[in-house]
Amino acid sequence: MTSPPILISAGEASGEMYAAQLATALRWRTGARLFGLGGPRMREAGVDLVADSGEIAVVGISEVVRKLPAAWRTLRRLTRESAARRPSLAILVDFPDFNLRLGRKLREQGVRIVYFISPQVWAWRPKRVHLIKELVERVLVIFPFEEQFYREHGVPVNFVGHPLLDSVRATATRAEFIAQHDLDPKRALVVLLPGSRPGEIAHNLPTVLEACEELEKKLGSAALQFVIAAAPGYRLKDLEAYLQGQPHVRVVERATYNALAAADCAIVSSGTATVEAGLLGAPMVVVYRVSRTTAFIARRLVRTPFISMVNLILGRGVVRELIQDDFTPQALAAETQRLLQSAAAREQMKRDLGELRARLGPAGAIERTAEIISGML
Repeated sequence: MTSPPILISAGEASGEMYAAQLATALRWRTGARLFGLGGPRMREAGVDLVADSGEIAVVGISEVVRKLPAAWRTLRRLTRESAARRPSLAILVDFPDFNLRLGRKLREQGVRIVYFISPQVWAWRPKRVHLIKELVERVLVIFPFEEQFYREHGVPVNFVGHPLLDSVRATATRAEFIAQHDLDPKRALVVLLPGSRPGEIAHNLPTVLEACEELEKKLGSAALQFVIAAAPGYRLKDLEAYLQGQPHVRVVERATYNALAAADCAIVSSGTATVEAGLLGAPMVVVYRVSRTTAFIARRLVRTPFISMVNLILGRGVVRELIQDDFTPQALAAETQRLLQSAAAREQMKRDLGELRARLGPAGAIERTAEIISGML
C-alpha cells in the first residue's frame, strides 16, 4: 500500500512544536509522507519542508504588513506543491491568518482539511467560525471550553486535550538547578520569559529589565537573582544588545522547565509560556506589549475578559496581567515585589494553578489527535 501524502502547515513556535510531535505519531501509525510549512523541529520529525515558517512568523496585526510579500510567496509555493502531490489530507496547525487563506486554496483543489489547535474565534473575530465551517472537515481543540463553542456553530469538533500535559515537567530539583547554573540558594530567584520571537523580545524585554533594576533598588541586589530562560532555537547573540550593562541577569538554555519549577516568581510573556509556567506551579506576572496600531485594532476585536491562557482556562483572574500601557517598569516591579514578599500570596497562586491539569483534560493529546486523523485517511 502506498504511503498517503499529507500536507501539514504550522507557522509559529508552539504550533510547530506540536506539529512535529504529530508528524512523528502519524508517520509511526500510517507511514504517511508529510510535507508543508514549518521549522527545524518539523524537519527533524521527517516533514519535507517546502516553506520555512521563520520567513513569515510575526507578532501583531500591523507587523504582518512587512511580511506580506513573503507570505504570498509561501502561499503560492504550498498551493503548487499541493496540486503536484495531491495530498490525502491537509492538517492546519494554529497560525490562522495564514492557514485559513491556505485552506481556501486547498479546498478549491478538493483537499480535505482538519484543523488542529483551532483559531481562537471564541476570543476575537468570531465570524471566522463560518469560514472554518465551510472549509474544515473537523476541528481538534486543546482547550475544553472551545468544544462547546464549535458545537454550537455546527462545526464537527473533538476535544483532544493539551499536548503540554505530556511534556511539561521538571527534571531537576531547585537545589540541583541552582547548583548547575552557579546561582545563590539564599537569593530569591526571578525567572524571565520575555517571548520567543524577536518582535516579542523587542517589545517586552527592555521594560522587564527596567523592572528588575527597580526591584534591586527596593529589595537590594544581594536579595535577588534574575535568569532569562531562553526559548529553544533563540539566538543568544540577539539578547546581547539588551543585556549590556546588566551583569545581574543570567541566561540559561534548554532549562526552561527546571527554571520555572525553581522560581520564586516568574515574569512571563503572554502565550503558551503562561500555561507551561502554570503547570509547573510558578507564581507569575503576565506581561505583553505590541505596536500601538495592533493594540488599537485588538481592543475593538478581543471579546474575552483576560489575555493570558491561564486566566482564561481557570475562568478567573488568578495571575496579574500587565498589558500594553499597564505594562510599566513600576507596575511590574510592584507586583513582583508583592509576590516575593508574601509567602501566602505565592502559596494561594500555586493552589489555584494546581487546577490547570484537571481543566486541560487527560494526557495523550498527540496520540488521540493522530488516531482521529489516521481514521480520516
